Amino acid sequence: MVQELVDKQEKLPKDIEWHLIGHLQTNKVKYIAPFISMIHSVDSMKLLMEINKHALKNNRVIDCLLQLEIADEDTKYGMDLAEAVELLRSEEFKQLKNIRICGVMGIATLTDNPRMTKEEFYELNTFFKGLKDTFFRKDPAFTEISMGMSGDYKLAIEQGSTMIRLGSTIFGNRSKKTV
Repeated sequence: MVQELVDKQEKLPKDIEWHLIGHLQTNKVKYIAPFISMIHSVDSMKLLMEINKHALKNNRVIDCLLQLEIADEDTKYGMDLAEAVELLRSEEFKQLKNIRICGVMGIATLTDNPRMTKEEFYELNTFFKGLKDTFFRKDPAFTEISMGMSGDYKLAIEQGSTMIRLGSTIFGNRSKKTV
């Protein structure tokens, strides 16, 4: 995924604002740090520290969203609310000057049950409001709730999403590469 992003960034116009929405490994941060506008999938202090390190090397600030686990699935990445609060209260976090937390991201359970999806989106919005009130009350950058994809974006918007991910709707389903 990171290699695909780097390849596209090199070939396309330089005024594009690039967002990384998938899982990011710490060893891949260095490849996107020079150009990435926002990373939607920050799920650990270790990753935040790596992003900060490479943002500093590139003399920039990288916008980030904390990925919170809202799905009832073991296959999804993210922190629970307690882990996010612990991260934001930590002395390590307070030292990070080259990242800016702009909000939260979450992925709902893959289900045909719209009530369950709606409840998970409601939970993420509630997490967002709690973090805003506790940690980001005076921070004008903390405004984003990234939730909702091609199959559930209408519910996400109803529940307060400010960013939706519509890749399949716009580009069609991705082809699976076989090795």
